[in-house]
Amino acid sequence: MRATPPAELDVLVVGAGFSGLYSLHRLRTLGRTVHVIEGDDDLGGVWYRNRYPGARCDIESVDYCYSFDDTIVQEWTWTERYPAQPEILRYINFVADRLDLRSGITFDTRVTALHWDDEAALWRVTTDQGDRLVARHVVMASGQLSTPQLPAIEGIADFAGTLAHTGDWPREGVELTGRRVGVIGTGSSGVQAVPQLAKQAGHLTVFQRTAHYAIPARNRELDPAYVADLKARFQEYRDIARHHPGGTHRHIGTESALDVDPAALEETFHGLWERGGPDILAAYRDFRTDEKAAEKAGDFVKQRIREIVEDPATAEKLCPRGYPFGSKRLVLEIDYYTTFNRDNVELVDVADDPITRVEGNAVVLASGARHELDVLVTATGFDALTGPLFAIDVRGVGGRTLPEAWADGPRTFLGIGTHGFPNLYVVAGAGSPSVLSNMLISIEQHVEWITDFIEYQYKNGITRAEVDTEAQDRWTQEVYDVAEPTLFMKGNSWYVGANVPGKPRVFMLYLGGVGHYRDVCDQVAADDYAGFTLN
Repeated sequence: MRATPPAELDVLVVGAGFSGLYSLHRLRTLGRTVHVIEGDDDLGGVWYRNRYPGARCDIESVDYCYSFDDTIVQEWTWTERYPAQPEILRYINFVADRLDLRSGITFDTRVTALHWDDEAALWRVTTDQGDRLVARHVVMASGQLSTPQLPAIEGIADFAGTLAHTGDWPREGVELTGRRVGVIGTGSSGVQAVPQLAKQAGHLTVFQRTAHYAIPARNRELDPAYVADLKARFQEYRDIARHHPGGTHRHIGTESALDVDPAALEETFHGLWERGGPDILAAYRDFRTDEKAAEKAGDFVKQRIREIVEDPATAEKLCPRGYPFGSKRLVLEIDYYTTFNRDNVELVDVADDPITRVEGNAVVLASGARHELDVLVTATGFDALTGPLFAIDVRGVGGRTLPEAWADGPRTFLGIGTHGFPNLYVVAGAGSPSVLSNMLISIEQHVEWITDFIEYQYKNGITRAEVDTEAQDRWTQEVYDVAEPTLFMKGNSWYVGANVPGKPRVFMLYLGGVGHYRDVCDQVAADDYAGFTLN
């Protein structure tokens, strides 16, 4: 039975994933009246919806977890290096049950409107279930990758077979056995899904527009002795990650790849390839800034692809081209390249022969070629960072909408707040390290900072906190200045909104590092939240 949300709140939290659950718990401990509204029928956020075959995290499990409660740390034991979606969802439910969080959540309800009432200094909230409520503060824990993006292909919505997006996979699953299956998209989700789909499909057609660099995950079961040792020193282990540029424990090289002996370079690359994981990205200091240096790693990966994939033509299609190594998200793979050695798998390069339309149950290419399918899987990503916010009618001071305020791209202070939208806070959003970091490190840091800020306001009789335009302008420029010299600007990726037609091409994330970003936020708090006008 659906729980009706309270009519008046100190804090409304939107979303019941990792961010929303921790926000609920921490605000409860601070004595605030708080409630979560969640659009799905259960908790978990991105890990509830991304149920596609092969879905797993690309951050190691021992890092991709909460640290705020040592009892939870000790009671939960991860089983794999890189956790699969079902295990992550079990973990989220374990935490929610352990802390009795479900009692503070209304499910099957979407917030449709957030309108700021400047006279009363509060948010007026409307839901799709007809609820009307008010909240002094709103925490947007609606996720970064929670609005699936369908490709702009004529007729795709009318596909005559079964159409499924990896980001919104049916809970009952999709019947694949012996069927003709097509996959559009070969980014992180596609690379994970393809090997699993190939095992079930009668025939699998992979439509690839852009080949991605994929590195072996070398996933494995965790050694119990390693887990026990880590639990014994977990807070020390976690504190190192809190001050690491990526929020992990990755070794960051100090040498230039251009200065290293070629034999030593090759030896380093081979070692990292065999160990698995994304550490190759940080092997040398200039991989993020020097295209010639980055291409040394890119050439190494391409050579491994040519060794693994038996058909030379297919191997060349799978070799990335047109952008530098590391300028798009590095993908971790499990049996992806070997899958193209199967007799039932076909790779179609739609960069050379684009998809023009979907007609009935066929994907039709510019050449006139038709690929008849029973199932069409779109692994085409998300309207990242801004999509979940723009899905709600958010109106701030003077009725200005958030899309209007961000018409040229996100403008924030610290990625947390935006001028003209008082008492509205975004967890791990645009303008913060967000998806370029270990998300659980960034989520905990943001939730703690935001909830401390809200508590500061209550203790000091403040009812309205709004970002200053000067602080917002400085921070938006800082985000750009840090990103501008990096290869990310050449990647044409979803980091700059390139996967969504009409979206401003702006790099949306802060590349200054998790540790440095934490220091900046801590200093703002120490300076009585300088950068906000408090009334």
